[in-house]
Amino acid sequence: MRTISIQMSDVEYSTYGLPKSSFYFSEIVDLIERQMARQALRRSVEMAEENNLSYMTMDEINAEIKAARKCRR
Repeated sequence: MRTISIQMSDVEYSTYGLPKSSFYFSEIVDLIERQMARQALRRSVEMAEENNLSYMTMDEINAEIKAARKCRR
């Protein structure tokens, strides 16, 4: 097994919720992927609110998706 050293700020360290100072590469990849997913979800919610879509019901959202897919064909 090889060891690598990664430097990051205290803010980055706490942002990713790293539990300890030593961990496997797969653990840090998983933590970063989860943080990126949270950021993407947060941005999606912001965009929905900016475009007045946040009030839509699931039925309305599904109907919009269905209509958009139908137009592509």
